[in-house]
Amino acid sequence: MGTSDRQFLHESLQDAKTVKTLLTALAKGFSNKEITLGDDTDELVMTTADLMTVRIKADRQGPDCQVSLRVSWTDPTERKPETGAPRISG
Repeated sequence: MGTSDRQFLHESLQDAKTVKTLLTALAKGFSNKEITLGDDTDELVMTTADLMTVRIKADRQGPDCQVSLRVSWTDPTERKPETGAPRISG
């Protein structure tokens, strides 16, 4: 792992209004191309990309309901190592 490898995890019980506020802040972060996630103990800032993979999953098992939204991308500010020109021989 490089020095930029970090993780943020937070789990708590929130009302619908707070969930909406969090999703609105996330949408604003995507619009501004920078997302800051944090709580009382940690903070993680990520630069978004022009194209991102989106996965939406919903599940209902009896009374238990779950909706998950996963967005993944490659940080455009992280340079990939040069791989050189491709070579093909036949």
